[in-house]
Amino acid sequence: MSASTGTNVKKSKTESYTGRLSVPPNKSNEDEDEVPIMETFGVIPRTFDKKDYLEVENVELFKQQYEKNKREHHTDRYFNNKLIIRRGQTFSIRIDFNRPYDPEKDQFWLEYLIGRYPQQSKGTYIPIPIVEELEEGKWEAKIILNDYNSVTLSILSAPNCIIGKFRLYIAVLTPYGILRTPRKSDTDTYILFNPWCKDDAVYMDDEKEIEEYVMNDVGVIFHGEVNNIKTRSWEYGQFEEEILDACLFLMDKAQLDLSGRGNPIKISRIGSAVINGQDENGVVAGSWNNDYSYGVSPSAWTGSVEILLEYFSSKLSVKYGQCWVFAGVFTTFLRCLGIPARLVTNYFSAHDKDANVQTDVYLDEDGKTNSKLTKDSIWNYHCWNEAWMTRPDLPVGFGGWQAVDATPQENSDGMFRCGPASVQAIKHGHVCFQFDTPFLFAEVNSDIVYSKVMRDGTREVQYIDKTHVGQKILTKEIGGNGALDITDLYKFSEGTEEERLALEAALMYGVKKEFQEEEQFRSGFDTTMEFQEDNAIFGSDFKVTLTFKNQSSNLYTVSAFLTGHVVFYTGVQKAEFKNKTLQVTLEPLSTKTVDVQIKASEYMSNIVDQASLHFFVTARINETKKIMAKQKIVVLQVPELRIKTIGEKMVGKTLTVVLEFTNPLKKKLQNVILRIGGPSLMKTQTQIYKEVAANTTVIWEETCTPRVAGNRKLIATLDSETLRHVYGELDLEILAGDN
Repeated sequence: MSASTGTNVKKSKTESYTGRLSVPPNKSNEDEDEVPIMETFGVIPRTFDKKDYLEVENVELFKQQYEKNKREHHTDRYFNNKLIIRRGQTFSIRIDFNRPYDPEKDQFWLEYLIGRYPQQSKGTYIPIPIVEELEEGKWEAKIILNDYNSVTLSILSAPNCIIGKFRLYIAVLTPYGILRTPRKSDTDTYILFNPWCKDDAVYMDDEKEIEEYVMNDVGVIFHGEVNNIKTRSWEYGQFEEEILDACLFLMDKAQLDLSGRGNPIKISRIGSAVINGQDENGVVAGSWNNDYSYGVSPSAWTGSVEILLEYFSSKLSVKYGQCWVFAGVFTTFLRCLGIPARLVTNYFSAHDKDANVQTDVYLDEDGKTNSKLTKDSIWNYHCWNEAWMTRPDLPVGFGGWQAVDATPQENSDGMFRCGPASVQAIKHGHVCFQFDTPFLFAEVNSDIVYSKVMRDGTREVQYIDKTHVGQKILTKEIGGNGALDITDLYKFSEGTEEERLALEAALMYGVKKEFQEEEQFRSGFDTTMEFQEDNAIFGSDFKVTLTFKNQSSNLYTVSAFLTGHVVFYTGVQKAEFKNKTLQVTLEPLSTKTVDVQIKASEYMSNIVDQASLHFFVTARINETKKIMAKQKIVVLQVPELRIKTIGEKMVGKTLTVVLEFTNPLKKKLQNVILRIGGPSLMKTQTQIYKEVAANTTVIWEETCTPRVAGNRKLIATLDSETLRHVYGELDLEILAGDN
């Protein structure tokens, strides 16, 4: 659009404006260079009288308009003194001229630019004409007040424009050429996605959902084990100082073309790659080997802010992260830009290495796991994200929540990334839809196929477990800290006709399964086996109980083999600590229980991050040669941190924060690191103790000054080589300060 096409703009004989500025290349996509005060397409005589034409003296984005704009655009919580607006919504600015504006003879327009070489065709140069009435879907401006030497404009942005930090210029058409305002960083404007705008691709029609998935700067991460679900809070901090610039930098780092930065599909996909450090030095370096000597243990982080600011400053991957860290930082990135996002946890999440949408477990002839052949794994839990958006690239009905995963598991189109995949497509088995839907389908709905490998190399399927994977999928509830079960969004109930159709759909779209129906292998099973554990506390003894039930009128003898491994939460084994063979006689129609004692001395020397123990039991019914198998994860209970405050809980008042921890073990802890922080309360602080003796308490005091009223949260962590995943939190109600 040429500037001359706007209302009240007349062509000059000397004008040959093409819609592109002759601006020198910038140093980055967020240009800070000054541009020449005048860009002309004619010659301005040296002896001209400035009073002959209109000239801009000041552009006012602050004062009344500034506060009103940020409040109406829901951007007033950003700790940033620049104007921040959301696309597809009007905002206002004031322009002061050297004399009163006369619409009959004066012509001016606005220009927004982003990037090194702004071009109108790519949406990086946006001329905004002055019109009489604003039209939805277009960049236009309307004069709402013409007062002496000043005009106030109401500006409407396009609902599909680029997201980023724009430079603003005011252009005036004079008899001598086009005169532009000089480059002023004060008038830079951030433009974000707008979930309140019905024409935006991220529109949500529920205000409570927007408040939770865009505006909430603290979240809850669910971890642990499906029968022992644990929670911890996470500071997203999307409104904190410099976080917006850090998130915009990530798109530069990922080399996402500017023209694609208005598309949430592209942004979420490239975001899933740049959040992890696997490709080209992304934000967080992953580590799953329990050695965090050169960085911070993943469990020690209290939130995303410290990580993003360190990366923004150093441009080097921050060490270290695991799935919940990647997901937490990714949530911050998406919410900061205005894309509704939430963090989800899938319990017993399959990692399908060979892309056959099943989890293969290979057993030797004695029923023991063959670790050399078994490559697939099942994570105790796995965290990823969902982002809300339309999917015009897919058939109608597959928009809404899209699964995106920044944890580097498998390569996708040359990079370690995953998604966005329609959650609806995952549920219905439409694995042909992009992006990475087959992998996510397997994570929540794959079968575990137990196959016996004979000495001659032949394989025979023994048992198929269709219920172990994806037992529960949780996210934080809206407006509270409890769990919202969203399993039914990803999969139909086990054994239903709908589930069978979804599996058949996956087969139809090219996913190959190399086994027959489960009934062939389950027929003839008239015995069951269950596994339970009592209260398992870190550093203490406990017992596990096997329960065998004979539902037949036959006498059976059972040979059971139990192994216990210290495992990472990803299902990868570190060391075996228990190995026991059991012989059980089952009378007809009887039940028998067997207790196995687990001593702390057996597992403590090999314990790793998250204190997870994996028990695997195979049982052979000697008379029928049938094999039963059962897996069980036991997450040991660890102590909590205690937090309290002293002082008046009010904006601008100093508050003392007290953190307490008692070492519950019978030995001293060494190199104990405490962290505490909270959005709008205090930046993350760290305290190191060289050692904490057995059964002793340490007390750490810090001060903070709240700057935002309302419900706030303090989040604390403790980390040491022996004891990790120790958390504490405290909810605070901060009162508004004195006016």
